[in-house]
Amino acid sequence: MSLPQVPKPAKLVIGLFMKEKGLIEKVTVELTENFGSIDVVSTWFPFNYTSYYESEMGAPLFRRVLTFKELIKQSALAHIKNITNEIELNYSKESGRLVNIDPGYMLQERFVLATGKNFAHRIYIGRGIYADLTLIYTKGSFKKLPWTYPDYCDKNVLSYLMQVREKYVADLKKMAS
Repeated sequence: MSLPQVPKPAKLVIGLFMKEKGLIEKVTVELTENFGSIDVVSTWFPFNYTSYYESEMGAPLFRRVLTFKELIKQSALAHIKNITNEIELNYSKESGRLVNIDPGYMLQERFVLATGKNFAHRIYIGRGIYADLTLIYTKGSFKKLPWTYPDYCDKNVLSYLMQVREKYVADLKKMAS
């Protein structure tokens, strides 16, 4: 028989993409007001894997990924996604969003993103939100899945996520001591 266990806390990871890089400062202020201090910030990555967002947001688009110092409960992901949806609305015009914000979390064994879109591999987690198992960590590296978004398969993004995972493992060790 399996017994219920309290899950480990997770490292909050928020990916953003936008056309106007200058928006990052204002959006980051709102994110820190809601989720605390920033921990690890990526460089800018080109977001050129799909033209899906160009009609709404323009082109070229750029991605940046942030992590937060305070670990979160895994069960908070749906609430966090709803907050980031509100922030996106704050940065919208009639033509659509100026920024796309994708919250998720890092664990030792996986990277999960939140989405409002259902699909076969996504698990409903409440508040109208689904968890998307995006990457699995095994044998020393992240493994993509058939549905992993192409930008999260980019070698530079994966390198950044490895740094995040290492920081998360260090955070867990610090908590345990």
